[in-house]
Amino acid sequence: MERFNAAFDGGSRGNPGPAAWGVAVLDAGGRCLERHAGTLGRATNNVAEYHGLIEALRLATQKSASEVRLRSDSELIVRQLQGRYKVKHPDLKPLFAEAKRMIAGLALFDIRHVRREDNKEADALVNEALDRHEADPGTAVRIHDVREPKGG
Repeated sequence: MERFNAAFDGGSRGNPGPAAWGVAVLDAGGRCLERHAGTLGRATNNVAEYHGLIEALRLATQKSASEVRLRSDSELIVRQLQGRYKVKHPDLKPLFAEAKRMIAGLALFDIRHVRREDNKEADALVNEALDRHEADPGTAVRIHDVREPKGG
């Protein structure tokens, strides 16, 4: 796979609080092909968002993608990666550095800010992971779901 498209999200219930990330791997038409999510323990929304970004980049690397296009409803994360906002919070600096290291190996990287309603699949994954964690608080949650492509 040369091109990789995904939407990612992260969130916490409480800020900080129980946190999770979600990544929806998309086809060229925006349909979800794979669902990935996981819990982080206690973290802030922004830390969870960065974990979603890093997981999306990790998935792209696993698929040997050289062109990566991501979308997120986190204006902060998108603008920091674009160099429009500075990374000031000490918890975000190592996550930002890791993301930039991963991005540096790509031929093309594009990240877009979208409205929350345009990031529903990734948002739903975050909430699914958090719901599963609340049902069994002693267990870390990891979701990996590959969907069969629909014929057309």
